[in-house]
Amino acid sequence: MIRLILPTARLRESFLESLFEFESPAARHGYGTRSTSDEQLQDPSGFADWLAQREAYADPTTQMPEGLVHDTVFWIVDDTAPDRVLGSLSLRHELNEALTMVGGHIGYGVRPSARQRGVATQALRLALDEAKSLGLQRVLLTCDEDNPASARTIERCGGVRDEAPDGIRRYWIELSSPLSRGRR
Repeated sequence: MIRLILPTARLRESFLESLFEFESPAARHGYGTRSTSDEQLQDPSGFADWLAQREAYADPTTQMPEGLVHDTVFWIVDDTAPDRVLGSLSLRHELNEALTMVGGHIGYGVRPSARQRGVATQALRLALDEAKSLGLQRVLLTCDEDNPASARTIERCGGVRDEAPDGIRRYWIELSSPLSRGRR
């Protein structure tokens, strides 16, 4: 069974393995590492700093840097191998102007070796429950136009396509929708 867990130093090596399976840092959607270098994450103290930042950004009382919104990063694991990070997911508590165009409330990435097994769909459904617990009534998700796998995942979870800039697909998911709840 797929679960979302908060990042932990205990799974640092598995997280890094997951991270480095991606062809480029730009493909690491939902990992919450854009402001941290790979070198920092590989260093135990740099990783500890990143964990502290992730915890602070999830706390609604934290004063956020300009241009950023509160978000909670979750790691995706499976009960059959709970020490292997399959991917990561970022749940943004609100939208700003940039996220309204590209990014949305939820970004996710599944390591290439764990794809085509329904991991993303199950993780997204769990994230929708988390979004609902934050009081959100609907969430926005986006994906690149040339990413049909992500588009199918979002559509399976109830995503309804909306207008978007060239090269991007935008979807809204109503959190009261039966599809967004899905089967676990």
